[in-house]
Amino acid sequence: MAGHQVIRRLLFSYLGLMLLVLLALEVPFGFVYARGELNRFSNTAELGAATLAAVCEEKLEHGLAADLPDLASSYARRTGSSVVVTDPQGVVLTDTAGASVGRNLSAEPDIAIALREGPTTGISEDLAPGRKVLFVTVPGTSSDDVPCVVRSLYSMAPLARKVRATWLVLALVALGALAMAALIGFAFARWITRPLRDLEQATAQLADGRLTDPPAADRGPPELRRLVASFTRTATRLQHLLRTQEAFASEASHQLKTPLTSLRLRLENFEPHLAPCAQESLNEALGEVGRLSRMVQGLLALARLENSAITPEPVDLDTVIAERAAIWAAFAGDQRVGITVTGPRAGEVWAVAGALEQIIDNLLSNALRASPPGSVITLATATEPATGGRTAPPVELHVIDQGPGMSAADRTRAFDRFWRAPDAHHDGTGLGLPMVQRLTHASGGEVTLEAAPGRGLDAVVRLRPVRPVQAAAHRRIPPLRGHATAGSRPPGEPALRPDT
Repeated sequence: MAGHQVIRRLLFSYLGLMLLVLLALEVPFGFVYARGELNRFSNTAELGAATLAAVCEEKLEHGLAADLPDLASSYARRTGSSVVVTDPQGVVLTDTAGASVGRNLSAEPDIAIALREGPTTGISEDLAPGRKVLFVTVPGTSSDDVPCVVRSLYSMAPLARKVRATWLVLALVALGALAMAALIGFAFARWITRPLRDLEQATAQLADGRLTDPPAADRGPPELRRLVASFTRTATRLQHLLRTQEAFASEASHQLKTPLTSLRLRLENFEPHLAPCAQESLNEALGEVGRLSRMVQGLLALARLENSAITPEPVDLDTVIAERAAIWAAFAGDQRVGITVTGPRAGEVWAVAGALEQIIDNLLSNALRASPPGSVITLATATEPATGGRTAPPVELHVIDQGPGMSAADRTRAFDRFWRAPDAHHDGTGLGLPMVQRLTHASGGEVTLEAAPGRGLDAVVRLRPVRPVQAAAHRRIPPLRGHATAGSRPPGEPALRPDT
């Protein structure tokens, strides 16, 4: 798609430049040609009218005025004009149109100028109603007195047709030149952009996880060939690094589990043989081993998540919230903490498979650590009706606790890997919220930490809805409380426990 857009832009650039060149050349040429044809036409008409005036003057001097109608008619037929001959007072002696014989035309501008000053030429629409004509009015000037005046009218239609034909030829030449430029420009643009299209396809393949069809490095301009070759080397190196990292994550997950499990068992075997005063140190050592195990699992989970090609898919947010709230109710009841679900129905949102469960589990685990006995954790959804814009408003999931909350500075650092609050006294790993952020971003959403009303922390997850959210009835599910055996894990509790 991008390659086609580049071709169109290049082609439009070529055609625009060619059009400017053609306009700069042909438009002035057309006007110059039209002006030259008009001047030639006028000069020819003036020469003919002057010749006719001289002949008419000679006829009048010899008393042959009766020959004037035949002379004027012969000239009019030969030149395609109409001729009027007047005497020195401006009275019409002959008119090839036969409409003004005997009339006095001395008051008309061209006749008056010819009687007093000399020849006059111009274009008028008044001398021939409904037509634009070239008039040439010439006096006989072989003597001091003006013996006669000849007015010849020439239709401008033939000249206009000739000029229009010339403009049409110029337009056809321009269209032909533009068509040729389009063909050449299209071929040239395809030649230039072929490596770009190959790079686009290769980049899409690399983004999906593996480059299966490397772009050819022997097409297009030399600069793009070098770019393609550099991209291929970079992509090959990157794939090698990704495969190496994937292999490390896979091998480390097996190689680290066994020593940690063995260490934990050995420490537990020491318990019967230790003095009571050393029991606390043993418990701390077992806690650190467990924390190290969870940290290793978290790092491996993040590595697998970052190395895998993931695509969001529609997930019913309401169903996931209800399932996770029910699963965590027993563990929350063991700490005398309630879980309540409220807000309108959110419908389907875009999320990576399994991401919503992990996001909610980690956020609930954080909230439980911070919640004092007798408090309530709220899972709330918030939606806004579609406004008709191009982008639907996001669906919000709020996980709100009633704990001590976090300062603004701590909330900005909470998504850093391994970061723990300065007053944290639990066995967290500092990887829970980074995983929440990574899963949310992979799903096309955002996650932020905000201060809850009153006290506590509000973790806000914003996700893209599959379809615009319509107005829905508000729902409220009573607080979920349960009982769990002391020290037991809730069903479905994630292997990675967040810590902030």
